Amino acid sequence: MPSVSRALPRAAARPVRRAARTRDVRLPVSASVCLAACAALIGPVTVAGTAGTAGAAGPRHPGYSVTALKLPVRAGGRDCTLDADLYRPTGVDAAHPAPAVLTTNGFGGSKSDGSTDAIARAFASRGYVALAYSGLGFGRTGCPISLDDPRIDGRAASRLLDFLAGQRAAKDGTRVDFVTKDSPRDPRAGMFGGSYGGAIQLATASVDERLDALVPLITWHDLAYALAPDNADRTTGVAGPGPGAYKYQWTNGFYLIGEAQGLLRPRLDPSRGGGAGCVHFVARACEAKKLLNSGRYPAARTDAVLDYLRSVSPASYLATVRTPTLLVQGQADTLFQLNEAAATFATLRAQGTDTAMIWQSWGHSGGMTDPADGELDLSKGNFESSYVGRRVLAWFNRHLRHQWDTDTGPAFAYYRDWVRDGPVYGTSEVYPGGLPRRLYLSGDGRLVDSRADVVTGSRSYRNWRVRSSHSESSLAELLRLPNPAPYDTRGTYLDWTSDPVRGRPVDVVGAPRATLRVHSPAAERTQRSGDAADRLLLFVKLYDVAPNGGKTLLHRLVAPVRVPDVTREFTVDLPAVVHRFEEGHRLRFVVAASDTAYFGNRGVKPVTVSSSREHTGTLELPVVAEVLEETDDVGEPGEPDG
Repeated sequence: MPSVSRALPRAAARPVRRAARTRDVRLPVSASVCLAACAALIGPVTVAGTAGTAGAAGPRHPGYSVTALKLPVRAGGRDCTLDADLYRPTGVDAAHPAPAVLTTNGFGGSKSDGSTDAIARAFASRGYVALAYSGLGFGRTGCPISLDDPRIDGRAASRLLDFLAGQRAAKDGTRVDFVTKDSPRDPRAGMFGGSYGGAIQLATASVDERLDALVPLITWHDLAYALAPDNADRTTGVAGPGPGAYKYQWTNGFYLIGEAQGLLRPRLDPSRGGGAGCVHFVARACEAKKLLNSGRYPAARTDAVLDYLRSVSPASYLATVRTPTLLVQGQADTLFQLNEAAATFATLRAQGTDTAMIWQSWGHSGGMTDPADGELDLSKGNFESSYVGRRVLAWFNRHLRHQWDTDTGPAFAYYRDWVRDGPVYGTSEVYPGGLPRRLYLSGDGRLVDSRADVVTGSRSYRNWRVRSSHSESSLAELLRLPNPAPYDTRGTYLDWTSDPVRGRPVDVVGAPRATLRVHSPAAERTQRSGDAADRLLLFVKLYDVAPNGGKTLLHRLVAPVRVPDVTREFTVDLPAVVHRFEEGHRLRFVVAASDTAYFGNRGVKPVTVSSSREHTGTLELPVVAEVLEETDDVGEPGEPDG
């Protein structure tokens, strides 16, 4: 595709130079918290003292002490107790207060798991008061799992701000008088954490304006989209009209983690009891799971479930979030992909909330690289020597320590895995950056760069009653199991392939968008049945095809599409990627009938796609070219490169 590499737009670039690459390292995802790829402890800490009782100074570590606390709250109409650890830096007292950082676990974890404990230690060792707590329904905290509902989980976290302000006491009477305050009831506090521990930050900020800074990692924008994505005809946010294709592997995995809490931790608080037949989930979450598992989506019940899932998602409450937010999302993530962060970023920026976004390498699906590549590895606590780490420290320096001259970096930064020498992060002051490059779907199976090159023709496929395409085994990274290579079975998909890239590589940064029209009489007969599950499903994706014929499904990402109406044209927003198509490589656009990671079509629905110069499908790629500038290898903690 020679013309794709022509006329590349320039994007503002203030990249950070990385240290020399050593080798790629893939670390396992922590099954207990699902905070991707780096959920081990920061490192061994020598205990200088003995454990104290709750409320007294607990174990002392170099630079801080740890006190275990029980904090009573009322959440969702129930009285329950939050299990927390308070980390107090040495020298911090009422006369010498410090700002605070709250952190809580990813799904299935607790205050004591590898990542939550590591985060608290990391910030305490850097002079922040840290409060790590087990979220509702996890660890030794009471109340059932309520999916980071701002009305429940957010309100519970708000009570922790009261505690940090000295307005509430722990069960043993402990009060805090050593956190910096902006007013008697307003502690200077931020939040940091990933996945389930990321969404809670936005949920809390939506109900309590006292939070001063947020850093949510690898979390969702719309849980309805994350669990049953529909990428057709999106107008706002991240999702189409839905419901899409049920992401059953991820969903069932997390459901089992949640329900297994009683087996993992016997003698749980009685307030943990769930509803609607679930042991540890609130009733509405349980009902949502049952509907998705049923494979049937009658209109009224489905609308109620989708409304509930969106009500526990930032998509529904971002209008009330005014806290400065640094979003960090992972490129290797099929659970909460980059489009989720992009939707949150766009919403916050549009309403004037101070916001920046970083697309790092790792997410729920793995992707951790050697820290020499500039990536934050929580197991190593390399905040000062990693790009993301320096950005986090700068964000807190500015918004928590009020070091107002701190440069918090560009609006948008993205990790580039193809860089061998020079800056590993590209940056821009806008997202999306670059300009779309349009390709056309020709009737002979080619992707061409001019409508005049489209050949008239039609091609068809037929879905099987079993899944015939594979993108991933969603829980393979989590459970350390083999993940077979992606494949598509002949006769159950269509593809269009470009000419080889010539001249110079093509860098795609952002979400490709396709426009399609399909013909399927079987789908047309069932699409108005009153059950959305009867509508046609497609699975759209992009491959990179090497000169030797080897192909790579970009980050194993797929865009499920519930075709709203097979009699008209529709759009497809594919998952955002950061990918370089090297010289000699080709781009392959695939429309498949099924995918092993999702529920599929009900019944057999043959599909035909026709092309002519007047009427053909298109694919738009967000193509950018960076102007690289030399920068120092590693900036100061409060002055990140970028």
